[in-house]
Amino acid sequence: MSEPLILGIESSCDETGVGIVRGYELLANEVASSVELHVRFGGVVPEVASRAHLQAIVPTLRRALEKADVSLGEVDAIAVTAGPGLMGALVVGLSAAKALASVANKPLYGLNHLVGHVAVDMLEHGSLPQSCAALLVSGGHSSLLAVNDVTCDISELGATIDDAAGEAYDKVARLLGLPYPGGPVIDKAAQGGNPRAIAFPRGLTAQKDLAKHRFNYSFSGLKTAVSRWVETARLAGDEIEVNDVAASFQEAVCDVLTAKAIDACRYLATDQILLGGGVAANTRLRALLDERAAAAGITVRRPRPGLCTDNGAMIAVLGAEVVKAGLAPSGLEIGANPGLPVTQVVVR
Repeated sequence: MSEPLILGIESSCDETGVGIVRGYELLANEVASSVELHVRFGGVVPEVASRAHLQAIVPTLRRALEKADVSLGEVDAIAVTAGPGLMGALVVGLSAAKALASVANKPLYGLNHLVGHVAVDMLEHGSLPQSCAALLVSGGHSSLLAVNDVTCDISELGATIDDAAGEAYDKVARLLGLPYPGGPVIDKAAQGGNPRAIAFPRGLTAQKDLAKHRFNYSFSGLKTAVSRWVETARLAGDEIEVNDVAASFQEAVCDVLTAKAIDACRYLATDQILLGGGVAANTRLRALLDERAAAAGITVRRPRPGLCTDNGAMIAVLGAEVVKAGLAPSGLEIGANPGLPVTQVVVR
């Protein structure tokens, strides 16, 4: 049996993505980002993002089909992000996918955005091991998952109980007068700073917290600690070494993320961990996870940076896995679900 040819659409936040895969072969991955429209607001504005998706979806679809050199009629199925994400943004992608599926008479699969971040690694490293841990770190999510089957058996070990790591990066960047989005600029600034200059707190790592929140994350307290440090320094008339603050903040984030990820591997008795999500492109996070995983005898799987951020390819390859598993299509009646749990891979 030949590998399924799947068209995937992603529109959960501020990237309009259309990807086309044949099994694990990536044929096209076109992305139109609206991030520049949100810069002056210091964060994503849902209405602005939705309007940007409306303008970008058709041109992005055309580019993907041209890049892959296939027609809509040749596609075996259409996959689309049904959640989680911003409601208005999700509706644009889902409406486009429904229209295409209806016109071309193709099966439609509404899929989970977070699981797509796990599945996208297969485009580079092939099938996932039978059991592995996954650390997903993005603007809206910081999660530790147990992955037994990417199509139907995923459980959440822990997640952020307040700010996700990406949100904390954006807020700290604003405190330091750095531009949005904060992740890349803080990562760059940190490379010129001392990560041990300031002892920022590590959330939910005290013994009393670990008893209840062993695999959960919290970055709100860290953000507050940075804010207070900066405010105190300014009131004292001290010069703020932005690079040192950035490096110390980033070290605190990456320390907690990676320590709990390695602990999750031990808990699951697995020697494989997958790193995914937009913040997975962070240089310190990648380096520290590699270092700690090597010391523990754990193999790290991660997609290249270009596949870490939101894109249609991750939805397409998850769709290919779902089709190969013989799961039933979602149907044209499904709706968007901004709070879709990671345990639900296919929306019915």
